[in-house]
Amino acid sequence: MILFPAIDLIDGKAVRLYKGDYAQMTVYSDDPVSVARSFEQAGATHLHVVDLQGARDGGTPNFTTVANIIDGTSLCVEIGGGIRDMDTVEKYLNAGAFRVILGTAALTDPEFLVQAVTKYGDKIAVGADLRDGMVATHGWLETSQVSGYEFIENMQSIGVKVIICTDISKDGVMGGTNRELYQSLQEKFPGMMFTASGGISDLETIKALNGMNMYGAILGKALYTGALNLETAVKEVTT
Repeated sequence: MILFPAIDLIDGKAVRLYKGDYAQMTVYSDDPVSVARSFEQAGATHLHVVDLQGARDGGTPNFTTVANIIDGTSLCVEIGGGIRDMDTVEKYLNAGAFRVILGTAALTDPEFLVQAVTKYGDKIAVGADLRDGMVATHGWLETSQVSGYEFIENMQSIGVKVIICTDISKDGVMGGTNRELYQSLQEKFPGMMFTASGGISDLETIKALNGMNMYGAILGKALYTGALNLETAVKEVTT
């Protein structure tokens, strides 16, 4: 299982939100590149980056910061937030991103999604951000009437291979992750590559997800608060 330490960006700073609430934001660093380097030094090979302003408003307001992270480390960087057209997909891939993540656009613009997946295959991931089982969009500010299972089934039919699934109620609260959700996804959609996100805050959870053969797990607030040691976590999934 790949561990993806996470950097969420607002105004070029590394921040974390509580349950996706922009009004409950903590700034952890003014220098996201140094944060990324510290993750690399701890043994990480991959990095999950989200432009929170892009997710909420569209566009790429933190593009320069993302490009600096890519240039300043050897990490495989996946980037999401505000990627709603092919120009933006190609802008990030040309900058050296390992993968781009489509969220809102995967639900609202299926034609774009098909075009991106057809051209770039598993360099395209889709974020399934779930609130009470339903897909949330626009930086989690809106909740659709589409269930997570229905959405992922549709993604599979289109040819999407990589799904990053977040239980929003678990995100940033350090209360554990939704293991039952991930177990059911693994069973229902064999062959899909699922990354777990939200509430992964201890080694026991990482062991459990690794035991389910999850493709990846995103580590956020637990790293910033020191509740989880990244070097120890990396050893857990690589030995």
